[in-house]
Amino acid sequence: MNWESIPSEQVAEGIQRQMVVGEKLMICRLKIQPRVVTAVHTHEHEQMTLVERGKVLYIVDGVERVCAAGDVLHFPPHLPHGATMLDEEVVLVDVFTPRREDFLKRPRPERGAEPPSESERGWGPASTEKR
Repeated sequence: MNWESIPSEQVAEGIQRQMVVGEKLMICRLKIQPRVVTAVHTHEHEQMTLVERGKVLYIVDGVERVCAAGDVLHFPPHLPHGATMLDEEVVLVDVFTPRREDFLKRPRPERGAEPPSESERGWGPASTEKR
């Protein structure tokens, strides 16, 4: 399997997501445009994030930290976290356990269809306002 062969979907303005889903965990690869903001949020899932490309300003439990390619973050369940993409496209690889069933229930958009509403975006309660 290779990321080049995995379909991508737009989950919000400026955010493309690919998913590989296992029985108890999943991997999501996100391509995110510069200055996209994901609101601070929590979820019941344990999450690890690898920054593959770009720079991101994370807010984790109230503490700001700039992360770049090669950095890995660990978010235990219910830990508040959010991010602001800085001045270049960012690629993140997120691993979740258990699987994000909320990501799987969301219908895949048809080409040319309206983008999903904020509640349907699926990458946490993401805000895509640009700074």
